[in-house]
Amino acid sequence: MKKRISMLLFFSFYISPLMAQDSVELFGYFESQIMGVKIKSDFYQLYTNKLRVDLKSNLSENITFAANFDYITYHGKKEWNILDFLSSGITSKVPQDKESDYELPFYNRNFLDNAYIKIAFKNFDLTVGKQQISLGTGYVWNPTDVFNIKDVLDPTYEQPGHNAVRLDVPLSTVYTITALYSPEDTWKNSAKLLQFKGWTSHFDYSIIAIEKLWRFHDYTQFNDENSNFVELPERRQLLGASTAGELLGLGVWAEYGYNKMEYSKDFYELVVGTDYTFDFQTYVMLEFYRNTLGKKDYEQYDINDWMRQFTAEQKAISRDQIYLFVQHPTTDFLSLGSSSIYSISDKSMALIPTLNYSLSENIDIMAYLNFNFGREGKAFSKISGNGGLLRARVYF
Repeated sequence: MKKRISMLLFFSFYISPLMAQDSVELFGYFESQIMGVKIKSDFYQLYTNKLRVDLKSNLSENITFAANFDYITYHGKKEWNILDFLSSGITSKVPQDKESDYELPFYNRNFLDNAYIKIAFKNFDLTVGKQQISLGTGYVWNPTDVFNIKDVLDPTYEQPGHNAVRLDVPLSTVYTITALYSPEDTWKNSAKLLQFKGWTSHFDYSIIAIEKLWRFHDYTQFNDENSNFVELPERRQLLGASTAGELLGLGVWAEYGYNKMEYSKDFYELVVGTDYTFDFQTYVMLEFYRNTLGKKDYEQYDINDWMRQFTAEQKAISRDQIYLFVQHPTTDFLSLGSSSIYSISDKSMALIPTLNYSLSENIDIMAYLNFNFGREGKAFSKISGNGGLLRARVYF
C-alpha cells in the first residue's frame, strides 16, 4: 500500500505540473509477450506485461529533460532452475541440497529506467542522470561495451539505463571526445570512460579506454547471509577501437577490445561483420565473434561458465561464434526471416526463424522460434530445450 501511495504522490506532485507545460511530450508503449520452452517432456511458459511511459521536455533552448518509467508483471512459470538446461556432467557435481540455489526467480518490477538532463553549452554537451550507454558497432556482440550484454536471440531489444555524467566535446566537424563517469561506492570502483571519435567520407571510427569494476560471482559458493552466490569483484581496464562504413557496396564494421584484468587472465574480444540488401529487398547480415574468455573445448565448460552466461556476466561461453541473419519483406507489413548462431569452437548451432508484422502504424507483432542442434554439454545443446517467443507492442 505504501508503494502505491508513493507512486500516486509522485505522479500528482511531479508529473502533473509537467503535463501543464506545452513543451512536455508524453509517449511510450504497452508490450505483452509470452515465452515458452520445451524441456525434456514438459513445456513451460512465462507471460509478461510491460508498460513503458516516456517523458521529454525542452526546458529551454539548450536544456532537455527526459525520463521513462517501466512497470512489468510476470505470470506463469516464475521460477526457472538453470540446472534444467545443463548437461548431466555439470548437474551431477551439484549437491542435491544445493540445487534450489540455482533458481532464477521473476518478480513484478517497477523502476525508473532513464532520467537525465542534457545541457548544450557553446563548446560541449553535458548529460547528467540515468541514461543509456551504447558503445560499439557490432550487431549481436560489442567488445567495447562493458555496460550491456545483448540477448543473442533478440539483440535489438532496448538496453537499460546507467547512472552517469557524460561530457561530449566536439573538436571540429569530424572529431569528438566523450568522457563519462559512472559512480559507485568509491572513486576507485567507479567506471571511467574516454572515447575519441572521427569520421571520414566512407567510415566512422573510434578509440576507447574504460576502467570498470566487473562483478563476477563464484557459482560454486553460496552466501547464506545475503542469499546470493559469493561475489568476486575485480577491476577491468579496456582499450579498444571500432569502425563502421561502406566498402565495395557492402556495409562493413569491426570492433576490438583488449581487457586487462586485476586478478583473472587478460582476454580480448573481436567482432567483424558485413551486410547487404539485394535489389529484390532481401537483407543479409553476417557477423563473426571471438572472445578468448570463452573456451575452445566444450568439455571444459563448468558451472561458472554457464551461470555467468545465463546471468549476463559474460557475453559467451564458447570462444568463436558466427551469426547469420536473413530477412525479406513479403508485403508492406510483413517481414519473414531467420537467424542462426553457430559455435565454431564446439560445433553446435541454434536456428531462429523470425516474423515481424505491423498491424498499423502503432501496433507491431514480433515472433521467433528457437531450435538448438548440438550434443549434450555444448553451447547450443538439444537438452537446453527448444522454444519461442511472441510479442505484441502498442505505441501511444
